Amino acid sequence: MSEVAPNETQEFWRPPVAQPEASPPSLAGACTSCGSEFMVGARFCHVCGASRSPTASSATQPGWMPSWEFLKILEFQSIQEWLRLSTASLVAFLIGLGCLLAAVLVGLVYSVQSIADFQAIQLWRIEWLLAAVAAFVAGILLKRDEPAAK
Repeated sequence: MSEVAPNETQEFWRPPVAQPEASPPSLAGACTSCGSEFMVGARFCHVCGASRSPTASSATQPGWMPSWEFLKILEFQSIQEWLRLSTASLVAFLIGLGCLLAAVLVGLVYSVQSIADFQAIQLWRIEWLLAAVAAFVAGILLKRDEPAAK
């Protein structure tokens, strides 16, 4: 009891007086305009319509979210904008990259023990490379030309 209110006289019918905190913590989910509390996941105040401050929304984000921000460059839409390809052309391009990867992996996965094995592996590589060429040609043919700027 003495650690709650040091140097305080206590009468038997009164509880000990706790030390007041310096300042009450401000609510992270409170509107700066009207002071009402934001609803969970809301971007605007439901009372006055004011925008939620960016510091309040980042405080409610889980701690692991900022570490995954770099993965946004792997989103389909950002790759499509970066390469300036149509959707069909980008899909054909990604299929072509997969076929090239498969052609490389065929040589790494299978081991050669005879001439017949070597020929079979080379045939599989040729098939994967032909599929990659076909996908790249399809991507070129499906590419949409952008209208010229006037």
